Amino acid sequence: MTEIKLLAEPKGNGYQAMVSFPNGVSISSAETYPTIAEAMTASALKLLDMTDRLEALDRSEQPVGTSIG
Repeated sequence: MTEIKLLAEPKGNGYQAMVSFPNGVSISSAETYPTIAEAMTASALKLLDMTDRLEALDRSEQPVGTSIG
């Protein structure tokens, strides 16, 4: 199963957003956010802006799962 992770990790005085793809690529935001909710929202919005990566998942033969952590 293909898995995409949306993460919020502590960084400095806040949290940093990250999107992790099954091929090992992780994309982090340069910004930090004061709350986990804001970091998770930023991570989800970043994923939605990656239409080429999302379209590539549609061409994959594996089922897609998501993980929020």
